[in-house]
Amino acid sequence: MIPVYLVPALPLAAFILISLTSLRKRQGLAPALLIAALAGSLGLSIALLVGVQSGRIASGSQFGFTWMAVRAIDPPLILRFSFLVDGLSALMMVVVSAVALLVQVYSLGYMRGDEGFGRYFAFMALFSFAMLGLVTSGNLLQTYLCWELVGLCSYLLIGFWYKKPEAASAAKKAFIVTRFGDVGLLLAVLALSYSAGTLSFTGLERAISAGTLTPFFFGGSAFLTVIALLIFSGAAGKSAQFPLHVWLPDAMEGPTPVSALIHAATMVAAGVFLVARTYFIFQAAPMALGVVALIGVFTAFLAATIALTQNDVKRILAYSTISQLGYMMLALGAGGMAAGMFHLTTHAFFKALLFLCAGSVIHAVHSNDIREMGGLARRMPITALTCAIGALALAGIPPLSGFYSKDEVLAAVQNSGYISALVGTGGQAVVLALALGVVFLTGFYMSRLWFVVFTREWHGHGESCTAHESPFSMTGPLVLLAALAAGAGLFGHPVGTLLGDASPESGATWLPAVSALIGASGIWLAWLVYWVRAYVPGKVKSPFALALYRGSQNNWYIDAFYTRVVARLVLGTAAVVAWVDRHVVNGMVDGVGWLAGRAGAWLRRTETGQLQWYAYVMVGGAVVLALLLSTLVVSR
Repeated sequence: MIPVYLVPALPLAAFILISLTSLRKRQGLAPALLIAALAGSLGLSIALLVGVQSGRIASGSQFGFTWMAVRAIDPPLILRFSFLVDGLSALMMVVVSAVALLVQVYSLGYMRGDEGFGRYFAFMALFSFAMLGLVTSGNLLQTYLCWELVGLCSYLLIGFWYKKPEAASAAKKAFIVTRFGDVGLLLAVLALSYSAGTLSFTGLERAISAGTLTPFFFGGSAFLTVIALLIFSGAAGKSAQFPLHVWLPDAMEGPTPVSALIHAATMVAAGVFLVARTYFIFQAAPMALGVVALIGVFTAFLAATIALTQNDVKRILAYSTISQLGYMMLALGAGGMAAGMFHLTTHAFFKALLFLCAGSVIHAVHSNDIREMGGLARRMPITALTCAIGALALAGIPPLSGFYSKDEVLAAVQNSGYISALVGTGGQAVVLALALGVVFLTGFYMSRLWFVVFTREWHGHGESCTAHESPFSMTGPLVLLAALAAGAGLFGHPVGTLLGDASPESGATWLPAVSALIGASGIWLAWLVYWVRAYVPGKVKSPFALALYRGSQNNWYIDAFYTRVVARLVLGTAAVVAWVDRHVVNGMVDGVGWLAGRAGAWLRRTETGQLQWYAYVMVGGAVVLALLLSTLVVSR
């Protein structure tokens, strides 16, 4: 039996060794330890994936030990530290470890010379452990612990350059915003522990299928709907779904390899994975699935419209990530769990590729602004070619991987009974139209990025461009990721088989051709605007068009609304609560103390130390007691 616990344990061991040794002395040891650990994790993950796929490893096998038993409740709650091996965890282990390994190799060149070199790889090792621990957890409590550790690591890595105020602020924003969603997840964990008597995924699934849950609010179906929505609130925070999406664009303040890992295979994928892992709960609450689909398609369309006008290369990709995460949630909510996870897999490869390409460009020109770039294809041919492959895959152009996974998402939407049950067949058609609109917008903004950065004349600092191709430690992972981005579409059937859906989603025969044509139309329009320059966006005169352009460029003023309205409301409420705490609650406590002190001061006067005084008091007390007793006797 392959020891599954070694998959997360290897990067944890690397973190401990890096922290104890290379942070102080031999910093060159840090990347070697982490790369070796992740290579081992990847090898074990592939072996587990093959074992589950072939049937040699029974799906659902658990390994672990009991670490807590709460027997004071009925039924008793037994908590195990366990690892779950099935198709979903095996797939995620391979995706996470493969992308993490390539990102660390890339980081050798990108982070060379940084004063926090050893600290960077220590944080990356802890991050990798947290995510691998999350995807292998066998119960919901262990998942929650790893979930919060992923959030801590994202805070450390986003704010890695903590001396920059922007980085520190972005790290705090990511940590605080995701906490709002995590409150819902924690409530779901507590409610399920009470109603099911177990938090293991297999135990929860058995309890729901057998109808043995004991809800302590609402009825059975309503209880599961609330639980599913609470779980989704946590997933919405980590996977940047509206309205908790605002942290992700600011997360670009961290090093570009961090952005690649966060946006491709770790933190943002955690929310999608959580919904997939607890999918049996969502299937028992169909209304919750419809809500997931609607929020997913709205997030996908909203983020795509914002990406159209951004000028920071990493922010364009950040909003693209939000959009694609919405696509994955749309697939899950539509009932296509295999389609959503297939798109997560392909997206992990081409989005990691695009972020690392962006890092290669930034490393060469020392700017994030695409308006200060141009004409880089001749000087950076490998970066330009691999970036084109990633952009075309993201736009869903055949035969690249994004075409196949997006086709399955669209087919799931077209066939969904969950969406039609919530909004009717007309609403389902609108959802499908919005999903196709996202394909067009994606083709346009990714082509805009590529044409502006790689084809037009140089607009950077200085009279001539001095940029050159990145070293092999950076271009090597780009080539490997480009190959995966191009060929991962072949994984559709194996992914479906792993997740218990042997037949891929299939919609109307016209759907794949139409989606490819729509994506190509977005590329064609960007070609007209940014290469042929038949139309220049800066010459827009229509007030309505200008309002739309400025709204998109300012993120539809959602961040401004949070800053000026929500933050002030929260701070105002906090000020009122603080006043009540200081003056009312503390006042009552201080008042009790004052009364006790005054009473003690009065009682101290009775302690004179004179025997005759004590005798007088005793006699007086006896007289008073006698009078009371005589009064009681007379009254009877």
